[in-house]
Amino acid sequence: MSKILVLNTGLNGEQSNSTKFTQMYLDVRKSSGLVDEVSVRDLNNEQLPHLSAQEMQAWMTPPEQQTVQQQQLAKLSDELIDELMAHDIVVIGMPMYNLGVPSTFKAYIDRIARAGKTFSYTENGPQGLVKNTKVVVLAARGGMYQGTPMDTQTGFIKGIYGLMGISEVDFIYAEGLNMGEEVAEKAWLAANEQLEQTV
Repeated sequence: MSKILVLNTGLNGEQSNSTKFTQMYLDVRKSSGLVDEVSVRDLNNEQLPHLSAQEMQAWMTPPEQQTVQQQQLAKLSDELIDELMAHDIVVIGMPMYNLGVPSTFKAYIDRIARAGKTFSYTENGPQGLVKNTKVVVLAARGGMYQGTPMDTQTGFIKGIYGLMGISEVDFIYAEGLNMGEEVAEKAWLAANEQLEQTV
C-alpha cells in the first residue's frame, strides 16, 4: 500500500482539468488493483498566504527561543513538511497560468522548501533531506508548451523538489485542452494511456 498525497491547484475546483487529471490517476491505480491511502489537499480552497518576513524569521529562531506568536507562525510550515514526509507519492494536479505555476502552489512550495528541514546547506552545496518520496506532476494545459521555452513549470518543479532530495519527478502532460474538442479528446486519451503504463 502506498500513501499518496494529492495536491490540487486548479482555480475551478472539481471543474479544473488538473483536478480531473488527478482523479484519473487515482482511478487508474484503483482499476489496476492497487490499494492506496490517499490524502487530498486543495490549495485553491485553502488559499495559503504569501510568505512574510515575520514567518520566515520564526523558522530561523530556535524553537526554545520562539515567542508564542512565532510558534504559531511556524506551525503551518511544520505541518506541511510533516505531511510531505509522511507520504510515498505526491501527485500534483498542475494547470498553467500565464506560463507559470499557480500562485497558491508557489505559496505552498515556500513553506516546504525550508533550509534545515527539507534541505541543508553544505560546503558541497545544498543537500536534500526528503527521502523515499516520488512526485508525479499531471500537467493540464490549454495550449501546447511541452519542450518549448514557454514551459517554465517543468524545470522549476523538478529543480525545487530536487533541492529537497526528491530526484524522481515524473511529468504526464495533457496539452491542447482549449484547442478544440478533437485535440482535447486525443490529449486525454494519450494521457490516460501513459497513466496506465506508469502506475
